[in-house]
Amino acid sequence: MRILISTGSPFEKTAGYSRAVVQGDWCFVSGTTGYDYATMTMPQTIEAQARNCLATIAKALAEGGFDMADVVRARYYITDQAFVDVVFPILGEVFGEIRPAATMIVCQLNKPEMKIEIEVTALRRTA
Repeated sequence: MRILISTGSPFEKTAGYSRAVVQGDWCFVSGTTGYDYATMTMPQTIEAQARNCLATIAKALAEGGFDMADVVRARYYITDQAFVDVVFPILGEVFGEIRPAATMIVCQLNKPEMKIEIEVTALRRTA
């Protein structure tokens, strides 16, 4: 059974995507930027954006019946190589024990205020 998860972001309807899609024991979370969806504002710092990304992802996973410990793949997109050493400890707080397969890419993102985007794939753990 396929379940679509939305954060209520206006971008989801405009661009035609879901925050996450659950298909069986898998959950695919779309690239998630650092917006604070309660205020629809983007924090200035990479640290705040990274934490917002992770919180939005955790919420989407929970809605689908998953948690961060189920993440098996993570992709991180940052806009400046200087952000690597700033973001690593934040990612380590969440994924340090989980240790998903991961890739970090330095690239441009859709809007100039975006400094990081994170996407994950989760597989439901079995007992």
